[in-house]
Amino acid sequence: MAYRLALLLALSLFASSASELVWDRFRGPNGAGVSAEVGIPEEFGPEANLVWKTPLPEGLSSPVFGADSIFLTGIADDKLTTFSLDRSTGRIKWRREIVRGRAGQLRSPNNAASPSVATDGQSVFAFFQDFGLVAYGPDGNELWRIPLGPFNNPMGMGSSPVYVEGKVIQICDSETDSFMLAVDASTGEVVWRNERPYSLRGFSTPVVYQPDEGGVQVLVAGSYELSAYDVGSGEKVWWVQGLTWQLKPTPVLDSEGYAYVLGWAGSADLGQQEEVPPFAEILPSLDADGDGRLSAAELSERFGKGVRNGLGSYDLDNSGYMELRDWEHHRRKRRAVNAVRKIKLGGNGDMTEGAVQWLYYKSLPNVPSPLLYDGVVYLTKDGGIMTALSAEDGSVLKQARLREAMGRYFASPVAADGKIFTADETGQISVVRPGPEWEVIRTNAMGEEVYATPVIMDGRLFIRTSKALYCFAE
Repeated sequence: MAYRLALLLALSLFASSASELVWDRFRGPNGAGVSAEVGIPEEFGPEANLVWKTPLPEGLSSPVFGADSIFLTGIADDKLTTFSLDRSTGRIKWRREIVRGRAGQLRSPNNAASPSVATDGQSVFAFFQDFGLVAYGPDGNELWRIPLGPFNNPMGMGSSPVYVEGKVIQICDSETDSFMLAVDASTGEVVWRNERPYSLRGFSTPVVYQPDEGGVQVLVAGSYELSAYDVGSGEKVWWVQGLTWQLKPTPVLDSEGYAYVLGWAGSADLGQQEEVPPFAEILPSLDADGDGRLSAAELSERFGKGVRNGLGSYDLDNSGYMELRDWEHHRRKRRAVNAVRKIKLGGNGDMTEGAVQWLYYKSLPNVPSPLLYDGVVYLTKDGGIMTALSAEDGSVLKQARLREAMGRYFASPVAADGKIFTADETGQISVVRPGPEWEVIRTNAMGEEVYATPVIMDGRLFIRTSKALYCFAE
């Protein structure tokens, strides 16, 4: 099927054994979070099944694996750092620093080293919101750099780069001036750039899709729509509307040509949506001074006291007024349904009608991406609520609490060897036996905060805490 071809394309960077199969980007093979490794320990921690531990500075990026290296980023003393660690021992092979020239907006726990890197197996490509893109070769030699920003995103940037067909693709969605670009991985030359005027607060990392006909596409879950872009030309090929406005989780694809897409910040439950009139219709009744835009005083008639002391999130470009683009965002936001959706992939143009197979809109995670494993979609939500949905029809198979891991969740769940690993903010990591009646095998305490998504490679489990990268094995 189409997605299987895309997965094989992603895996083709590496050759033979299972241990070489690729975790070359955020959340591994095409962002799925699923590994073919076996022998992964159920019990682990600072005193159990520890192979090595490497102290690291502050950073939320997850480990990414090259042919013989592990790549991560961090920030210390206003220096944005990229690390290369020995894949076997955890020894730091090299570290390269860029002075942080500015301090963009951030909302805790997001920080200036949140996005994971991407790799072609040898070189590494890193994105920092307070600098832009930078590429290093196998020995840490800088290949190129592209300054980007500053960005108008009150939450801070979060989307990680991906490496596809010799290009590094980066999403830069924020309140204003959103865009995505493809860069030649060898030269740093910008191959194409697409403006995304109605995308904002984007944190989702793209995934790759190979349709039955035509070139490889990159799928972007952004404000209000899932969009497919041709990797070679940057052309927007098809799209499905109806998503929410703040996309944090990364979609996952199955082998039958469907995506499972989770958003955030819609109009709450289904049925609470509102059809807001177009700007041209509302303007005559609210625009008292006739200047073609709406001040806080003029808007207070419609929105009440919430705008009398400032427009806040109604004013995307901080102009002091609500204008056409601001109003259009408000319209789309009020129509949105916060849900996880199963979406049929492919086509040309607007494919919204008939694309959504089902949606589920209760007990949804804020940040963690969904996990698709053996026909079941798993969601992990703050408070330790795990929900298992049938991938076929979206019905709830089981929903219960991870009783020993009831903190907030930022790391996404991963799976291998018939086990699911999911970490809460406090460092409690649940090992779950998957299935329609999933159950917790055990809970392991790291004793340190965990925000980065775990990685399963080389028959080992890798966990980045707030202080170090840990490697565990039987």
